Amino acid sequence: MATPKKVLLSSPPDGGWGWMIVVGCFLVTICTRAVTRCISIFFVEFQTYFAQDYARTAWIHSITDCATMLCAPLGSFISNHLSCQVGIMLGGLLASAGLILSSFATSLEHLYFSLGVLTGLGFALCYSPAIAMVGKYFNKKKALAYGIAMSGSGIGTFILAPVVQLLIEQFSWRGALLILGGFVLNLCVCGALMRPITLKEDHKHPPEFLEQEYVSEAQKQDLKQLSICSPLIKPWSHECLCCCSWQEYNFLLMPDFMMLAVSVLFMAYGCSPLFVYLVPYALSVGVNHQQAAFLMSILGVIDIVGNITFGWLTDRRCLKKYRYFCYLFAVGMDGLCCLFLPVLQSFPMLVPFSFTFGYFDGAYVTMIPVVTADVVGTASLSSALGVVYFLHAFPYLVSPPVAGWLVDTTGSYTASFILCGFSMIFSSMLLCFARLAKKIKRTQLRSLTRDTDTKQQIWTNGATAYSVSGDLDQKDVEILATEANR
Repeated sequence: MATPKKVLLSSPPDGGWGWMIVVGCFLVTICTRAVTRCISIFFVEFQTYFAQDYARTAWIHSITDCATMLCAPLGSFISNHLSCQVGIMLGGLLASAGLILSSFATSLEHLYFSLGVLTGLGFALCYSPAIAMVGKYFNKKKALAYGIAMSGSGIGTFILAPVVQLLIEQFSWRGALLILGGFVLNLCVCGALMRPITLKEDHKHPPEFLEQEYVSEAQKQDLKQLSICSPLIKPWSHECLCCCSWQEYNFLLMPDFMMLAVSVLFMAYGCSPLFVYLVPYALSVGVNHQQAAFLMSILGVIDIVGNITFGWLTDRRCLKKYRYFCYLFAVGMDGLCCLFLPVLQSFPMLVPFSFTFGYFDGAYVTMIPVVTADVVGTASLSSALGVVYFLHAFPYLVSPPVAGWLVDTTGSYTASFILCGFSMIFSSMLLCFARLAKKIKRTQLRSLTRDTDTKQQIWTNGATAYSVSGDLDQKDVEILATEANR
């Protein structure tokens, strides 16, 4: 068969097959993030069946989220060095196997491995590569494309939450997990949609590397033709691979990315427990099971509105410069919602909470890849997103069990939700102060440069002329020239 000719594009197409990539990413977020959120509906079932406390049961959701984010760099690696299609299809098979094995669980430890580790690993291989592909196909409409793609999480939660509750009532939690395992196999179909694209930006290689003696002429030609350095394709030397790895992850030393990374740790700690404990908290204040599941549905559908409208708004010319601060505002508002949650103790009061929290959750989730792309650029987006989602892993692992321990210790959810709220607000304020400090420093440097340009002095010595500050008149110039001649 003839090798297909690769078209080298100077910039993302902002349309065309890109909209199919958006559809594929939309389905991936349904099958990964929405299914992960719906695990909280199994919380009471697991707790009752295995007769365990809040903290131990919460580890199931924590391990799933942690494995998804912890292995995100692995998903980026497979996507970069094999293909996005292979990574997502492999992830779909692993996630499906994990859910099916979970339906035969006989202990919490069994669920820790099957539903936590195996399913989480499968989701990791799908999530970050699919999101990065959207960034490859879009530039001008990037925020809108991400808004549509990430809305799958909200739409999936809205549809799956009542469906999963119905499946549990009809087939028990084991049957519900088995059916979810078959549903997640649709990730393999999503992977088939991810057609690779090659941009000129991906072909930038350091010239000093191509001039090294240890790189043969054949390897130099291969390196110029390929969009990435792949140890799985060419048997290049150790030095070649080290250089390629460094080029792939050199954004790690960027100050802006470092601050974003620290902020993500606090943001991830604050957002995770609410999805685990919203249903149990609603049940504890007298809301029935159907209404508690409906709260998750409301959160999910408003999440969709936040995804799309916030993405569309931040693509407008008037707000495009302020996308960074829009992201901070959304994170801060979610933190405020968590602070007020303990005083909301009835279904009519919890409904407005689901609306508000869901909207701003969808808003900042949409902005994470957009802000990351603005910081590191499109060429490093896949690797950078892998690192950003990797940083979610530890907070996702510890925050639900810590929140569960606080519930077991204090007998209420107040301390858990207040800690989550302050964590998210601190995340927002940290990035805000860092950006303001950078802006002040930049202003001071511009002022200093301007002062330096206006204070150049000119001394006259023989035929040589030196300039004087524009603030000095002709008489001052003559005096300075006389002093110089002496």
